[in-house]
Parts: sequence; C-alpha cells; structure tokens
Amino acid sequence: LSEQISTAGLEASGTGNMKFALNGALTIGTLDGANVEMLEHLGEENIFIFGLTASEVAQRRRDAHSGRSIIENSRLLRGAMESIVKGVFSPEGQESYASLVSNIYNNDWWMIAADFEAYWNTQRQLDTTWQDGASWGEKAVRNTARMSWFSSDRSIREYAKDIWHTGPGTEPRRS
Repeated sequence: LSEQISTAGLEASGTGNMKFALNGALTIGTLDGANVEMLEHLGEENIFIFGLTASEVAQRRRDAHSGRSIIENSRLLRGAMESIVKGVFSPEGQESYASLVSNIYNNDWWMIAADFEAYWNTQRQLDTTWQDGASWGEKAVRNTARMSWFSSDRSIREYAKDIWHTGPGTEPRRS
C-alpha cells in the first residue's frame, strides 16, 4: 500500500507513487499531484482517493476554518487528539506534540482535521479489500497494467511529435 496523503493542491507532481503502482502497490491518497492523473488512468475502483479537493482546501483557508469544531464533533478524532495530548504514544515527550495539536485545533492549515473522517472511512474500505485477497490481487495487477500510460516511451513519442515536431529518422523542425 502506498500512502500519498499530502494536502490537495500543495504537492508538486512526483513519481514516487507511480513507482509503487508499477510494482503492484495500491494507492490511498488525496486529489493531489500525480494521484489526479493516476485516478484518471487507473479508474476510481482501483485507487483509494479521499479528502478535500484543491478548491475546497483554498475555500476553507479563505474562510479561516480551524479544526476545533471538527475535532469536537468527531469521537474518533477527538479520541486520537486526546491520546496525543496525554502522551499515550510518547510518554517521555508528550510536550513534543503540543505545537502540532495546537495548530490542528486552531488553524488546521494542512487539513488534517478536515480530511480525517474521509481518511478513516477510506482506510476501512482498504481493510475490506485487503481481506478479499482476490480483489486486492486483481486491483494490483490492473494498476500495474494501466500504469503503462506513464511509460517514458509513450511520453517521449508524444513530446517528439507534439513539441519537438520530429519522429524516427527525421530532423527536428527549426523554430
């Protein structure tokens, strides 16, 4: 499983997730970077996308939403945040996370609270798919095959034709 969970609209389109998919990994991610293109070519049934869109992120930021109301209304997220504050995950250094917790409650710039429920629900879908080995395997094989769209051979052919205006055995057209 490849987790590509950057905040929508903030990540440059990398290729790390593509390398994982070419090797059979399923992807859980936001609508950001190369995940957008992968969704288009893999099909929504073969990639696990969750969370806000880039325009929804921008709108929440313009409206200055904090994470506080989301946390207070989500038993799961509230419990996770309380566990962090109480030092459940870091008994010797619970103060290390004070800034993180404060930022999520008071700002949520990275949309951690805003995307939490969608992430949680998508992880449950993943659990179900993982438990059905045939379904997981089918998606992995299908993803590997459909990733051929991102082949360097195809991109170079298209660049040669559409940008460089050349092809096999021809000279580039001079501008």
